[in-house]
Amino acid sequence: MTFQLIRNVLLTVPVFALSFPAAALAVERMAGGKSVDVTEMVSGLDEPWSIAFLPDGGVLISEIDGRLLHLRDGKRIELRGVPRVWENGQGGLLDIMVPRDFEESREIFLSYAKPMRGGAGTALGVGRLIDGRIEGFRDLFVMSEESRRGQHFGSRIVEAADGTLYLTVGERGDRESAQDLSRANGTVLRINRDGTIPADNPFVDQANALPQIWSFGHRNPQGAALDLSGRLWVNEHGPQGGDEINRVIKGENYGWPLTTYGENYGGGRFAPPLLEGTAPPVHQWTPSIAPSGYAVYSGDLFPELAGAHLIGSLKFDYIAVMDPQTWEQTTWSWPETGRVRDIEIAPDGSIWFLSVMEGAAYSITPRP
Repeated sequence: MTFQLIRNVLLTVPVFALSFPAAALAVERMAGGKSVDVTEMVSGLDEPWSIAFLPDGGVLISEIDGRLLHLRDGKRIELRGVPRVWENGQGGLLDIMVPRDFEESREIFLSYAKPMRGGAGTALGVGRLIDGRIEGFRDLFVMSEESRRGQHFGSRIVEAADGTLYLTVGERGDRESAQDLSRANGTVLRINRDGTIPADNPFVDQANALPQIWSFGHRNPQGAALDLSGRLWVNEHGPQGGDEINRVIKGENYGWPLTTYGENYGGGRFAPPLLEGTAPPVHQWTPSIAPSGYAVYSGDLFPELAGAHLIGSLKFDYIAVMDPQTWEQTTWSWPETGRVRDIEIAPDGSIWFLSVMEGAAYSITPRP
């Protein structure tokens, strides 16, 4: 698809005026040498994980304890019909994805830690947003093997240009499983919106391989986004260094735990990412920044950021603005950027982020 067609697909949600809160106060901050307004849009959140925008001006925010909030016109409603979650460590209610056809389908996609007899596994499901409730929620994918470990769920959802869905899945602390094609651990999955498997997935005809797998050898990818050409990117946590940005390609092995820039807990280094048959990251951070959330700027308010990759840091409390040509980083660090969990581009072109430390959602706009 052409650049312009992909960009049009990404911008099909109607532009709207965000209408809350009435008394929001903008604070002037510097971002890469430019003055911006940082405005607290939503406060009082308890461990927020994901943010998504609705065409009517509403906003959805997930909290890890299982609450899904609908905010519009200054009102905050806790939606009913959300699946029961396993809140343990990094597990709980995780990502939200509003598809491009929401106005017709009313569908909302959620990823979460699904309670199972032996613990929990990453799951992806869908329901319809009707009158303050998620109606008819059903699972589209559930990990077949549960774990009592409260770590590495991954869980970002991306709608591809062709309408298929990508889901990132962490290796749940079982690092060798990321090289096992019979398991979902440490993978990016690709499924159709009804949960069926696309015929052109790379391992559909391979015996003993999970047919939903699109790529494997990931550790804990907590950010995912399409660029302006429709290509998929993820960021993922490394072990004591070696946090990565990866361009996700069909069928590729991204090396974990065979190879990484990070260092083993308890000492000892892994092989560097030059192992034959594995794809090295396009960028890595050592020391770790604990990346989470991923957006590629596609709006009109910041034309100088067109195509820039924006990634949150849970460890160093900033937003990394990355030039995808050089991977040079500009850092936006303010009192508001405490443990940035998610970043999204609003339909009006403003940049929104979730701060776990502040329990709030903020918008960033150019200062007049």
